[in-house]
Order: sequence, then structure tokens, then C-alpha cells
Amino acid sequence: MIESLGMDGSSSAERTLLLSRLTGQRQHVFSQLEGLTDDQLRRPVLPSGWSCLGLVRHLTLSDERYWFEVVVAGEPLDFWPDGDNGDWRVDPNEPVEAVLEAYRAAIGRSDEITAARRLDDAPAQLEDWWESAGLSFPDLRTVLVHVLVETAVHAGHLDAVRELLDGRQYIVL
Repeated sequence: MIESLGMDGSSSAERTLLLSRLTGQRQHVFSQLEGLTDDQLRRPVLPSGWSCLGLVRHLTLSDERYWFEVVVAGEPLDFWPDGDNGDWRVDPNEPVEAVLEAYRAAIGRSDEITAARRLDDAPAQLEDWWESAGLSFPDLRTVLVHVLVETAVHAGHLDAVRELLDGRQYIVL
């Protein structure tokens, strides 16, 4: 079977695979939050002190908005909160649905940005610190893989926290 190649030499199967796996991990994040109470969503469970909502805020700002809006599309980093770990903080009065909707909106925008680019397209904005940290993101492909891994890791964190909160297990051993 001959696979069709895109303009950038990548197969449409590669693009489909990357995007479907990222979509699956994003959906996993949402599924791990279903059925939790407001208190459970806001309660820090692990010693590091983050809550489920804080993790969603981090995914929204650090993974979706930063990597796709700023790095890939070159838009300004004008949404970043002040203070240490500001991308993990949720105001106690902020409605749960507002935090979840912000993540949904960021995903939608990320998908738009991704759809308008080829996998081999270089990011619009490179960061000076990447090289000193041993990182390289030469194209959309590497950014997608990075965000996919980050989202999957955080989805796994939610698996463990969910089990600690109410006993629900994603994978029953």
C-alpha cells in the first residue's frame, strides 16, 4: 500500500496519528475530572500542593497556549500570570466551569493553529533557553510530540490523584 505524502514529505497518517493521540489524552484529562465535586477538584492531594483544577490551568496556559499560540504562531505571551507557578493557580472564587471552558477554548485555538501549518513548519518564536536546556523544537512535529507527552504525563497524574480522591481507578490491576 502506498501512503500519500503531504507537501512537507510527511504522511497524512503521521499527522493523523499525532493529532488523534493528543486528542485522546486531552479527552482523558476531562474524563478524569467527571463526577468530582467542587471541593475535590480544588483540593491539593499530593505534597507538591497542586489541585486538579490547578493542573487544568497549567495545561491551558503552559501546554496549549504557550506552545501553540506563542511558540508555533508567534503571538505575544500576554496572558501569563504573575508570580511563581502562576500557571498552576486558580482563584477560590473562579467557577470550575470557567477553568474547564478556558482549557476547551485553548484546545480549539491550538487545533486551528495546527491545522494551518505543515508538520515541517518551523515555530514562529524560538526561545533562547532551549539550547542551554538541551532542547530543540525545529518544527511543528516536535512541538506536537512535546505537548502530547506533557498532556499524557499530566493525565497520568490525574489517574493517581483521582484514585486517591474517590477510589476510581482508570486501570484496574
